[in-house]
Amino acid sequence: MKTTIVSDNLIMLTRRNLVLPNAYLVREDDGFTLIDTTTRGAAAKLTDAASRAGAKIRRVALTHGHGDHVGSLDALKQRLGEDIEVLMPELDARIHAGEKVVEGKLAGSWPKVATRPDVALQDGDRVGSLEVIACPGHSPGHVAFLDTRDRSLIAGDVFTSIGSVQVTNHFYLRFPLAQMATWDKAKDLESAQALTRLTPTLLAVGHGPAVPHPVPAMEASLRSAVPVS
Repeated sequence: MKTTIVSDNLIMLTRRNLVLPNAYLVREDDGFTLIDTTTRGAAAKLTDAASRAGAKIRRVALTHGHGDHVGSLDALKQRLGEDIEVLMPELDARIHAGEKVVEGKLAGSWPKVATRPDVALQDGDRVGSLEVIACPGHSPGHVAFLDTRDRSLIAGDVFTSIGSVQVTNHFYLRFPLAQMATWDKAKDLESAQALTRLTPTLLAVGHGPAVPHPVPAMEASLRSAVPVS
């Protein structure tokens, strides 16, 4: 697993395949908040990366419930023990609990997850230095995390940055899987617009490299995104 220091407070963890998602370590006074867990089989690599960076993972906060983001959650819970706090967006947690929360078929992968979150995330919640920003569309409960210290934005799968910054509501040849996994393309575009209005200083996404000074690229992606009526 490749480790990239993005800023003083943010470390990106990348598996050796661009199709696989990033995870992020956010440095806090008591250790790390891990954002997302990538696919199955990554638990040891994630905890080893935190150890090499000098602290323990204290909590796991998820942007959404798709399998490529929650795949190693159960193994991490077993590895880190009961003291670890797990936070998941409310609607996506309810989906994993077997509840039908939206009409129609859900896009993306929704594997069985034994771990139940300690906290069901809502818009405006705080996770250490991170503010929770509701941005549904890619999944029903999708959230992003805005670091209040420097306005870095961990946006999950609302945007990708493989090749260029793109909204995940439309087909993009360099990474078509993101559009295929998007549940509501109109809501996804609305969320991308709302995140752009936050004027983040850095954009960190689930798939692709982190983008410094991202607002022009985010605005350009909105212009190229397909309007959905």
